[in-house]
Amino acid sequence: MGTSKNKPDPVLIVDDIHKSFGHGAQRKEVLRGLSLSIPAGSILSLLGANGAGKTTLVNILSTLILPTSGTATICGHDVVHAPDEVRELISLTGQFAAVDAELSGWENLVFFARLRGLSKAAAKARADELLERFQLTDSAQQLVGSYSGGMRRRLDIAASLIVTPRLLFLDEPTTGLDPLSRRELWEMVEELRDEGVAILLTTQYLDEAERLSDSIVLLRGGQAILEGSPAQVRSQFGSQICRLELDSADQVSHAMNDVLPPALGLPVDSFTAEGLNVSFPAANGTDDLTRALDALRELGISVNSALLSIPSLDDVFLGLAFDDDEPQRSEP
Repeated sequence: MGTSKNKPDPVLIVDDIHKSFGHGAQRKEVLRGLSLSIPAGSILSLLGANGAGKTTLVNILSTLILPTSGTATICGHDVVHAPDEVRELISLTGQFAAVDAELSGWENLVFFARLRGLSKAAAKARADELLERFQLTDSAQQLVGSYSGGMRRRLDIAASLIVTPRLLFLDEPTTGLDPLSRRELWEMVEELRDEGVAILLTTQYLDEAERLSDSIVLLRGGQAILEGSPAQVRSQFGSQICRLELDSADQVSHAMNDVLPPALGLPVDSFTAEGLNVSFPAANGTDDLTRALDALRELGISVNSALLSIPSLDDVFLGLAFDDDEPQRSEP
């Protein structure tokens, strides 16, 4: 299959993956028929609450655990039947740096390069190249234990690029970083994408997903419930969100539980409260806003401000990522 100029062949193809843990009455299905793909030079962000299946999927794709059923291939190599070939094509960087704090940055990269089979000369040359690329040359001989969080994370990603992967897993790469370090890391990730690396990103920061993603998959209960570009995901969730600021918490509770649901024909769980603000989906735009204001005005409830806006990824995540009838849990 040839690669077209506008639509590269997928580097990763996940087809109907299932994964269960335990047996009998203790059996728990963590992934339930998940399918997705990532072409070269593209970033897919995997979003979901704890227990949605994100970590389990990454563990399957990085050949750490086997799926119960379904297939996953990386550049045509099956993760179950050709794990050695798959491992040559991937790299994984987690939220916790894997580098050795008692070695210098340069020594860490030389060590990882030697592990990947590079000669001494080639390992040293690659270490120098990566330190320059990730703006760590001036601190190359310092012990990593003295590095800032952002420097450690850059070094960790550099180590994962000793041999440029076809597919890079980034597991919450900016957790704990300050805003400047996050932006610097975003720029480096975008450079990797532009060089043709396929990237699977898991993140708890929705602004990060919005900034970096070519596509987003939102998981709930081991299934993809929304997927597409950030704009497509927002549009699937709903056209607009209405936010009303009221005078008191009692008014917010009364409005979202008793007044607005019957006035708008929406279930109570469509409404969310944050401080003195109550929010709800407004599929009919200004018509819904007018009906809400009229219903509140009839009961003497003052509205300090009203806003109609396109839903953000935060709205999508908070509205859809959590199962109402399931407690939050950690993934196996």
